Amino acid sequence: MRLAAVLLLLAAAGCASAPPRPVAPELFAVIPGPSGHVGSIVVRTGATEQVLDRAYSASRVGSNGLAETATLSAEEVNRTFGATIEALPGRPATFVLYFLEGKDELTPASRVELEKVFAELKRRPAPDIVVIGHTDTVGNLAFNDKLSLARAERLREMMVALGIASERIQAAGRGKRELLVVTDENVSEPRNRRVEISVR
Repeated sequence: MRLAAVLLLLAAAGCASAPPRPVAPELFAVIPGPSGHVGSIVVRTGATEQVLDRAYSASRVGSNGLAETATLSAEEVNRTFGATIEALPGRPATFVLYFLEGKDELTPASRVELEKVFAELKRRPAPDIVVIGHTDTVGNLAFNDKLSLARAERLREMMVALGIASERIQAAGRGKRELLVVTDENVSEPRNRRVEISVR
């Protein structure tokens, strides 16, 4: 009889729910990406769950721990999250520029493309950049190692002249070791004469 009373007491304690603890008010919102893509988030509070999957849909969690859905305006989002959004690093991007055969001089088409690359770099407050130079298979290994590094260094110098801190740019040459288009030795392949610029 006494054992049954203890079990009943334990069962009652297991069923009782603790009063919700006060929490700091929070706001969760779905903000469209730069391309307009809209993701989704799940907000869980206690036993409730809210799925937010529309642009500017939001959930406000009060100090009592209860959540209520809302729809924010673009102005509200900008006012509340603008500083945070501005501080986010840009998405990684990769660019490929091509060179004249046997030289560290860009092709006319890539000189035009270079302006777009520089515009993207200027848009980022503190980019981390890696420039890797490559060659085709014309010439021996030592020649192509030197040429690929010269191509990468040339781009690096141009970026520094643009105002980007030199310590934020790494340059390296891979010679003819990482061909974009696999060829035999001594094949002049324009697509292999390139630098790849990766920006974070």
